[in-house]
Amino acid sequence: KAEAVAQVDAAFLDATRPGQTLGQVFERATDVYAATGFADEWQLHHQGGPAGFEPREYVATPGSQDLVQEGQVYAWNPSITGCKSEDTILVTDSGVEVLTATDGWPMIPATASGIVYERPAILEIL
Repeated sequence: KAEAVAQVDAAFLDATRPGQTLGQVFERATDVYAATGFADEWQLHHQGGPAGFEPREYVATPGSQDLVQEGQVYAWNPSITGCKSEDTILVTDSGVEVLTATDGWPMIPATASGIVYERPAILEIL
């Protein structure tokens, strides 16, 4: 499940580009949910959206027409029952910058559009 969540997370990050609608971003993510064998899991927890003064200014939904703009902050949280990923990102003209990265955390490489996104893995304390 962690690998599938990482793939969905990478799709969210990759699609969150200036000029895209939130509906387009959402569609990319739901396509990856389906491709990884978890087609309906996105319906069990909200997937996130723009962040600001509130944890989410509003929650993105399929068909959302709001445009992603450079300088906006988003917090996506792809979830599959028992596994979730969440980071806060800043939209730049060349992609996204993860603002909540933590040094030393185990990561899972996940590829979207030929770009490898390092996404958080499950931390095991032995």
